[in-house]
Amino acid sequence: MKTMSKLFILLSFLLLSGFSHGQVSTPSWINDARREMEYPASTFYTGFAVVVVRANEGVDAATERATQIAKGELAEKIRVRIASQTTLGRQSSMVGTNEQFSEQFSSAVQTEARAEIANVRVQTYHDRQNREVYAFAHANRFELAGYYRANLNMQMAQVEGLLQTARDLEASGEKAQARRQCEAAVPLLARVRYAQDLLTVIDANATRENLQLQKTEQLYNSMVQMLARLAQAIHIYVESEESNFSRQTTLIENRIKSMLAQNGCSFVNNPTQADFHLFITATTRHHSDAHGFATCYADVEVNLVDTRRRRSVFRDEFSQKGVAATREQAGRRALEDAVPIVAEKILEMINR
Repeated sequence: MKTMSKLFILLSFLLLSGFSHGQVSTPSWINDARREMEYPASTFYTGFAVVVVRANEGVDAATERATQIAKGELAEKIRVRIASQTTLGRQSSMVGTNEQFSEQFSSAVQTEARAEIANVRVQTYHDRQNREVYAFAHANRFELAGYYRANLNMQMAQVEGLLQTARDLEASGEKAQARRQCEAAVPLLARVRYAQDLLTVIDANATRENLQLQKTEQLYNSMVQMLARLAQAIHIYVESEESNFSRQTTLIENRIKSMLAQNGCSFVNNPTQADFHLFITATTRHHSDAHGFATCYADVEVNLVDTRRRRSVFRDEFSQKGVAATREQAGRRALEDAVPIVAEKILEMINR
């Protein structure tokens, strides 16, 4: 009799435990109606996904897949509204005179818009019987507004700090460093723009004043103007003495100038007007002949002088090998292959 009582108690416990477990493990948000009631569109952005666990796929992998789909659905709802209500309407108000910078800034804004939405919570559930995984992503509009409002203020302060530092560096002649400060501000200002766009969509009380739109445009224009001044502001005077065996050449000088020009440098004919004075000496020598090919070396010496500080900031000597059918061609090949080595080292120094 006691054994029967114990068995009855055990069965009752297992049944109650299973019932209780079922209630806990099956969340209410799986049901469309309950989900919409508990997470109304007036307060939440949501995304929902259900995936079948594939053959040879672990539950964790399927859960991550469902999570990304749900988060992507939520983010897309916000992005669609931003694209239709804000970005297109304000794009014309922030067009700089520097076309290359405008493209760079637009690309940075687009990159920021593709980033994940902050403060998104995700709940998941695995239905073992049907081999399905559910994911539900949700973000509270008011929490989002608070986060991006604080983010906006922080990024604005950082942009202001970088631009002020750039002005100080420009005034003291540190043009390369000033340009780097401006370039560092580009992604931050892009985040400001995106935060403003997002707040316009999710915050009904957002105004032009508390979004700091006028101040943002002023910072943007200031940055464009400074970058335009600094784009070709690093002036270099080049003094080169090169020869390929008995023939004088300017191969390294010409190609170095081309590569440096693509990186924001310009060249002057008067050394007193230069920020840097670059000395290049290069000669070629024959090494050997084998199998119808000549091997030659270019011996290169480089000296980069900071004219403002009146001291050498980089000096080096190296040899570069070249192989070709004739000595002259091999010597030219060696000179050509020396160019990127010289350019990389020089750019590293002037951009410090």
